[in-house]
Amino acid sequence: MTILLTLLIIIFALSGTPLFVVIGATALLCYNVFELESWGIFIEFYRIASVPTLLAIPLFTFAGFLLAESNAPKRLVNFTKALIGWIPGGIAIVSLISCAIFTAFTGASGVTIIALGGLLYPILQKENYSEKFTLGLLTSSGSLGLLFPPSLPIILYGLVSQTNIDDLFLAGIVPGMLLIVILGIYSTKSASVSHVEKTKFSISEIIRTGKEILWEMPLPFIILIGIYGGFFTATEAAAITAFYVFIVEVFVYKDLSLTKQVPKIMVESMTLVGAIIIILGCALGLTNFLIDEQIPMKILDLMRNFITNKFVFLIVLNIFLLIVGCLMDIFSAIVVVVPLIVPIAKEFGVDPVHLGIIFLTNLEIGYLTPPVGLNLFIASSRFKKPIVSLYLASLPFIFLLLIALLLITYFPELSLFLVNFFKN
Repeated sequence: MTILLTLLIIIFALSGTPLFVVIGATALLCYNVFELESWGIFIEFYRIASVPTLLAIPLFTFAGFLLAESNAPKRLVNFTKALIGWIPGGIAIVSLISCAIFTAFTGASGVTIIALGGLLYPILQKENYSEKFTLGLLTSSGSLGLLFPPSLPIILYGLVSQTNIDDLFLAGIVPGMLLIVILGIYSTKSASVSHVEKTKFSISEIIRTGKEILWEMPLPFIILIGIYGGFFTATEAAAITAFYVFIVEVFVYKDLSLTKQVPKIMVESMTLVGAIIIILGCALGLTNFLIDEQIPMKILDLMRNFITNKFVFLIVLNIFLLIVGCLMDIFSAIVVVVPLIVPIAKEFGVDPVHLGIIFLTNLEIGYLTPPVGLNLFIASSRFKKPIVSLYLASLPFIFLLLIALLLITYFPELSLFLVNFFKN
């Protein structure tokens, strides 16, 4: 019977059954086989509901969806174009920064590609960038902001790994900027090869577009200064952000209708949140079983036969996470994989905050990794291009991001510098 149920679960997983069903069924089967009380699964839902930080997830998600459905993406692109579009490769750098900021708030690379891709693609083409470069840039930029606060994956990682979310917010800033700088340098070089003309610098255009985005510009500063200035917690920052964005987009800019669009956005955003929480509860229930049975320790003992130092462990970890990143969406990967790797990483002396940045950077790159990286399929659908052309277009960007990953992995100071600075 156990073998039959296991085969059924595998069949359901391969046939596209929702992930929480697969994880929940696996957990129940494991508890049943080892004759354990299944209430260990359901108690996790109660524990999750009692965690104050959990409230940050629906609030930041709602704020991100409001921004995505408004004209904020267009205003953001116009302002960054006026501000830095005049430097070599400026429009490409505008795309990188705009997508990074937008992904940080929405927490979803697919939303960024859909919302900003259609806006930036014709602009880049008009500026004489090659189609291959344009497709690669926009596909890779979709997940570029996952390391910046208030990124939803950072919050989820902190909840699952029981790592301080404020520390994770700080830790992601320098590595996130490193990714943008490396891709920005490549974009500048590509612009010179393609003989892209510079946008004319104009103070009046900066002022004009700055006025347009005046109400949205304070958002990152409200979050960072508020949290690290000690004015409010991450959860309170989420509440303030959601309220502020709601007022600005509905009543100041009047981009969204209170009666028509806002209810729809509420349903869509909370559907995503509900799915995340259900997956989280089921996954933590399964994790309880794995920990009780000392599965991570058994894996660690096995790894010690082949891995003798931290350096080799980090190489194996990166390869493993890149594979996970191209096979699973980031939320599922966090709740399923993080509980297994955290205790193993601690044994090898990897700081949990640094591990979080390594983890999320790998999943960013995994979104681009052929053959099944999620961003590739979203971009293929958005730009109506063959998936193979997206594979080829993304390869240079994947290579550059892998270089950044190695720097982030083996120079933990990049992640921990700001954390240690603010603690001291």
